Amino acid sequence: MAVKIRLKRLGKIRAPYYRIVVADARTKRDGRVIEEIGQYHPTEHPSVIEVDSARALYWLGVGAQPTEQVAALLKLTGDWGKFKGETGASTENRVEGRKEKAQFAPDAKKASVVRSKEQIADAEAATKADAEVDQVVADAIDSGSTTSQETAAQVQNS
Repeated sequence: MAVKIRLKRLGKIRAPYYRIVVADARTKRDGRVIEEIGQYHPTEHPSVIEVDSARALYWLGVGAQPTEQVAALLKLTGDWGKFKGETGASTENRVEGRKEKAQFAPDAKKASVVRSKEQIADAEAATKADAEVDQVVADAIDSGSTTSQETAAQVQNS
């Protein structure tokens, strides 16, 4: 009987998580399994990889073949190196923290069209002030004050 170490998919659509299982090569992907030896949650940050090292080494020792995905996970956990007898193979997780995003700096060509939020807010405030002045001038013209001095006085008062 050919035995494989592979992933059994669980979870919802677009929210998968997997169990690392030992199963007969002829069974379905999510079918009957011989033993569950770990789990893998790829959607969490950082990804969760838990493997029962003793059981994984046992199954590798009796001839179970890991799939490509499981082999990659076993290399990350260090179990594959232990099985192959590599020196310095450790089963400690090597998790890198999230890296900070680099500060955005526009190209010289695009600098003329890229504006910061403060610049956009200042421009909107200036536009609003210009609209208010235009409204006051229009009201002054409609009310019949024809001299520019009276109109300027109303604008300054408002």
